[in-house]
Amino acid sequence: MLFLIPAYLSENSPMEQFAPIIKEYILKTDYFFVENEKTARKVIKFFAPEKKQSDLKLFLLDKYSETSDLQESQTLMKNDQDFGLLSEAGLPCIADPGNLMVKWCHENNIKVIPINGPSSIILALISSGFNGQEFTFNGYLPIDKSEKKSKIQWLENQVQKTGYSQIFMETPYRNNQLLEDLIKFLNPNTKLCIAANINDPQTEFIKTLSMKDWQKNKPELHKIPAVFVLGK
Repeated sequence: MLFLIPAYLSENSPMEQFAPIIKEYILKTDYFFVENEKTARKVIKFFAPEKKQSDLKLFLLDKYSETSDLQESQTLMKNDQDFGLLSEAGLPCIADPGNLMVKWCHENNIKVIPINGPSSIILALISSGFNGQEFTFNGYLPIDKSEKKSKIQWLENQVQKTGYSQIFMETPYRNNQLLEDLIKFLNPNTKLCIAANINDPQTEFIKTLSMKDWQKNKPELHKIPAVFVLGK
């Protein structure tokens, strides 16, 4: 079986926020697909501190992975070895490459078990005040300046044209620049929700303002995990 195991959004999240079943599934296996070994070990220690780190067998699964890179783990799974799939933050397979193994499991008749946990994308949306019936998650915006400008203006057009909320992210160290670009390229009356450090009891920041108001009240977002939502 493949267990889809959620990670915390903040290391400061209280343990009682999470269902005990997360720990149960972590204790069921020593084999895990991970995006980053250091982060994965911290997440496993957070939920199951009694689990021996030396027993863990971690298999790298990142955006550069191909099915052919995972043959050893696939052979183990075909021989009835259970695996866990850990996200960097929140639910697996949303804004991370875990779907590669989930797809393979379906193709090879291996049971997939999703485990409930937090999603920064959904938490940002429901906190925004925007349309939660119809929305699109757009992942990360382009790095190229002209492509980014075109994408930002296209997202704004989609909001006005369809009413769909438009959700997107940025690498945390580029958040401040992204906000500057949004202020520069969007209509002053367009509304934006910024949801940063979600689930952190000390520093969580969630606010929806027009772009003209964001220009007057720019938050410091450098290296802070954040989700951005355009809507009306």
